[in-house]
Amino acid sequence: MRLSKFTWFLVAVVTIIYTATLIVIRIENPHRVQAESYQNWRKTYIIKQSANRAFVNTSNQRRNPVALSEGQGYGLYITAAAGQHGWANSRDFDQLLNYYLAHRDHVGNHHQTPTYLMQWRQYRKNGRWVSDINSTTDGDLFIAMALHQAAQVWPSRANYYRNLGHHLTNDILAYEYNPQTRALTVGDWATSKSKYYRLMRTSDVAPTFFDTFYQSSHDQRWRTVKNGMLDHLADLSAQHRTGLVPDFAWITTDSVKPVRPWTVASKNDGNYSANACRVPMMLATSKDPRAQRTLNRMMKFFSRRAHVTAGYTLAGKQLNHYQSNSFSAPIFMAVSHNRNHGYDNLFFSQKFIFSKPLPKDNYYDATLTTIAAMEGIH
Repeated sequence: MRLSKFTWFLVAVVTIIYTATLIVIRIENPHRVQAESYQNWRKTYIIKQSANRAFVNTSNQRRNPVALSEGQGYGLYITAAAGQHGWANSRDFDQLLNYYLAHRDHVGNHHQTPTYLMQWRQYRKNGRWVSDINSTTDGDLFIAMALHQAAQVWPSRANYYRNLGHHLTNDILAYEYNPQTRALTVGDWATSKSKYYRLMRTSDVAPTFFDTFYQSSHDQRWRTVKNGMLDHLADLSAQHRTGLVPDFAWITTDSVKPVRPWTVASKNDGNYSANACRVPMMLATSKDPRAQRTLNRMMKFFSRRAHVTAGYTLAGKQLNHYQSNSFSAPIFMAVSHNRNHGYDNLFFSQKFIFSKPLPKDNYYDATLTTIAAMEGIH
């Protein structure tokens, strides 16, 4: 009898704590959650290289830091969002921006032509800071979008930011775009001479970004990219009842299909894994019917799960049995922007990412959680 009462007491305490956490997040002070997420993320993952230069450490070890163009893009994007609230200033943004500018990629047979794309990785080797050549499109997209946001947040620097953004989006179209597939490639290394020219990273389907770039440049190719990539993503989603899409896909002449394991980076290249987990975040704010249909198919699948775990096959089989902020944060952001679609259970279940401290040893989890906090909590 004592054990039964004690058990019920523990259940009651846990329930009260959980409910109180949700109330604080949703009603009392959402700005506090946003501010603390940003400040903790910045303190943990931003490293100043010099007085005027800083980078996002993606290695999870401050003693052996690694910078990625993806991380730098996220850093600029988050800092611009923080600037809207007055938590960051243009100097904070420019320190990250200067690091990107110092590591621009070169193209050509002898890498002789400078671009505004960012080299994909920097790290220490034999005591020296080295930079690996070639770009990755996801990083460049976020850098370009962050520049657009920064121009709105800090008007005194607007012309400078817009000019850089214009150069960068032009180079994305020049070196990271395949007009045959109407899609962005995975990086400037995937040229027409490469077998990866028709490879698409599903998390590069960013319709809201593409709309912004078109409105800024009036370059019709951004409309082509948006239509082509949304069509391909919708086709992938329709191939399985789950609506899930793979990390990477091949675009053929008349179809699109998931890649096989180890085509690019891991055995999960053809599954809903570490890249595709960002797709809900990239579609969250788009009003395009194709984006909405694809997102709804995925959210229906997740809403039927007792727990959203870290990755799935396209048929819906769990790849792991643990939960991960990297997968839950983009879902929370997506349902937060689409509350009228009836996914309240999913909205509340994914709030667990804010009920515990921001991870200090997982850059990817922490960064996607911070983006979800900045853009998903209203």
